[in-house]
Amino acid sequence: MSFSDEELEGVRAAAAAEGKSLKQYLHDLGVREMHRKQFVAGAVAWADRLRDEFDEAFPEEVPVSRHADGAAAA
Repeated sequence: MSFSDEELEGVRAAAAAEGKSLKQYLHDLGVREMHRKQFVAGAVAWADRLRDEFDEAFPEEVPVSRHADGAAAA
């Protein structure tokens, strides 16, 4: 991996703030990003499963672009 001097200084400072070596910090950063993506995918799947139920319970919250009459968003 290559960083500019300024970028590397920032990454080293962030690693030091967490009390980690640069290598451990970069490893953990990659793992955190992987977990974040898994969380977001799960949240989207959960929202998709419950969307119809939510729309029925709160019809005033349904975006115009998703109305059953096919009206386009303004």
